[in-house]
Amino acid sequence: MIMSLITTLTRSWLTRSARPFVFLNEYDGRLSYANCDKLGLYVHIPFCRSICNFCPYCKVKYDSRLCDTYIDHLLKEIRMVGSMYAEKKQVTSLYFGGGTPALAADRIGEIIDALQEYFEITEGIGVELHPDNVTMSVLQTLKEAGVTKISIGIQSFQEKYQTVLGRKSVDTDALKQALSQVPFETVSMDFIFALPGQTFEDLKSDVDTAFRMGANHVAMYPFIDFTFTKSSVTALPKKQKRRLLDDITKYCLEKGYVRDSIWTFSGEREARYSSMTRDNFLGFGASATTLLRDQFKINTFSVQEYCRRIDDGKLPTSLTLRFTRRQRMVYYLFWTAYSMQVDAADFEAFFGVSLKKMYGLELAIAKGLGFLTEHNGVYRMTLKGAFYYHYYENFYTLAYIDKMWGIMRKEAFPERIEL
Repeated sequence: MIMSLITTLTRSWLTRSARPFVFLNEYDGRLSYANCDKLGLYVHIPFCRSICNFCPYCKVKYDSRLCDTYIDHLLKEIRMVGSMYAEKKQVTSLYFGGGTPALAADRIGEIIDALQEYFEITEGIGVELHPDNVTMSVLQTLKEAGVTKISIGIQSFQEKYQTVLGRKSVDTDALKQALSQVPFETVSMDFIFALPGQTFEDLKSDVDTAFRMGANHVAMYPFIDFTFTKSSVTALPKKQKRRLLDDITKYCLEKGYVRDSIWTFSGEREARYSSMTRDNFLGFGASATTLLRDQFKINTFSVQEYCRRIDDGKLPTSLTLRFTRRQRMVYYLFWTAYSMQVDAADFEAFFGVSLKKMYGLELAIAKGLGFLTEHNGVYRMTLKGAFYYHYYENFYTLAYIDKMWGIMRKEAFPERIEL
């Protein structure tokens, strides 16, 4: 109740309207992405060999025949969307998420080839991996397909937290060996922080082990207790969470790592892995989302209904949000801030109006509270600001994403959702 009230008040203030985000069961047959700059691509592969209780994402138990059928339909969706415009569209990047995309490693190249018929990818291709998938044969298959970045969902190297999360221990020797044999531009490792009883020494040990294993990038995402998951894990209280985030941030900066977003650090400046900070993106597959200048749409979570819609020659869109101008600005600022900074010039180029004109008061308050600094029109988050971004993001996730995903896991095409 409190989370919903906080997000509602924030949304109303920033959009200057009491109008909620209204998602309707509708979509445009032709998506207006031709004039979208900095367009990214995302592909969702929802299959996993085992289902982790804490994971909120769209996933189903792996079956080889169902997976092949799904990918056949995914290729049709790509052609349906890609053929909307005659000219090849330049895009920044392509990311595969899941689920466990590597379960379809032998078809990743086929998917990439289909996308490259319609899109020119300029900044690399990333794939998420389960630690069990980090073998020389899988890595070589991905590399030959054109993958340049990988992200490995370690969660923790420590057995006590693997047990808490229902995961098995990571074979670090096999992991290091495979990574040393098949190099990638970016090797990112994901960790969960704010687990019960977790200390700075625990998290520091995970970060040190990651870079020792061959990572050049790490991501530390806060544990969030989604209401629709079966996890019994409870996150750390606010004060302990802030101390943990501050301490690990200071440690990484002292080690010379570059903080390139709220939760990520790079050991090398060119190492980047994020599918989130895109002005616009196209999503393909069950549960994938698409963000355009005027709308946000989300595909059905049901693999069966996804395939049925594609067979009918229709987009698998379940819900569409049509932004007001202020709503689009709020969405833009929220996710751009994930990268730790907002450039006023970029905002003005996107919206055709100055950032100060639209949100000068809010920026002044944020600077006064010590959340931001500003230099030449670039607003950067302080350590304090980064924590409170993270803290608010937790409210946003539970008030908005938790509600929407909870409904869409049960209903393939709900009529309406208000957030």
